[in-house]
Amino acid sequence: MKAILVKQPGGPEQLVLGEYEKPLPNPYELLVKVHATALNRADTLQREGKYPPPKGASPLLGLEVAGVVVEAGGNCTRFKKGDKVFGLLPGGGYAEYAIIHEAMAMPVPDNLSMEEAAAIPEVFLTAWQALAWLGKLQAGERVLLHAGASGVGTAAIQLARAMKAEVLVTASEHKLQACLDLGAHKAINYKEVPFEDEVLAHTNSEGVDVIVDFIAGPYFNQNLECLRLDGRLVILASLGGGKVSEVDLRKILIKRLQVMGSTLRSRTRGYQIELTEDLGQFALPLFREGKLKPVIDSVYNWQDVAEAHRYMEQNKNIGKIVLRVN
Repeated sequence: MKAILVKQPGGPEQLVLGEYEKPLPNPYELLVKVHATALNRADTLQREGKYPPPKGASPLLGLEVAGVVVEAGGNCTRFKKGDKVFGLLPGGGYAEYAIIHEAMAMPVPDNLSMEEAAAIPEVFLTAWQALAWLGKLQAGERVLLHAGASGVGTAAIQLARAMKAEVLVTASEHKLQACLDLGAHKAINYKEVPFEDEVLAHTNSEGVDVIVDFIAGPYFNQNLECLRLDGRLVILASLGGGKVSEVDLRKILIKRLQVMGSTLRSRTRGYQIELTEDLGQFALPLFREGKLKPVIDSVYNWQDVAEAHRYMEQNKNIGKIVLRVN
């Protein structure tokens, strides 16, 4: 089959379209003819040699796909040949064919294209894990989402609104309106003012209940200030750096704060299956009704994958960057 290969660890120029062995599904897996996949930060890190795939996973890039089942393993009962499915992968999405555990696959809603379906799995599952499973966000609470216009950010805005929470986000100036259009109640330009000041002003100094953060080090102290009593901080990445020079730990004690970190790719298959089923129950009806939507910045032909990676690394996108596989 054709697949995107990494000639050697390095920049986007190392990505080439080549030949790779077609995968074979086990009795519990589906072989999917891939119509679309999408870019994630993990792809760029893996391309650079900084994020190896989990043991047993395909070495090919690509953490999500949408396509058509061409073969179902003998123990599969939910899907059959010809069904349109989408879902999260541990790797292997940048290819003509990919395998996915049947329990990790979801049916493509009739009102969504393959490109739209491919833009859902990683960001909505990550956002759901952060908001519902870790942050335990409740109706009527406030949540602060950093990188509000990112793929996970745009998913989290919509999920938090559907959970009946008040949503605050940080983003750069040209991305603020997009966050508001998705349902954020307050959008803060983090480059102009300390977000802590804006959050506390907006909430009458009460702060927020949950924060979902991708920046880590540079934001840590401001995050502690923004959290109210029994607040929860969920750290999903350390794009700004992993170290903090000085922290007043008494704030965590006095406010009874919870600070937690998580990744999704390294989780067990059982965990990912449960998360997929939980998100599916909540979100699939809302996708079918148009109350949730994947946010796509741009769609590239997969032959232009190097250009797509360069664009992602410029941090200009609002929502997902999708690859059309043909």
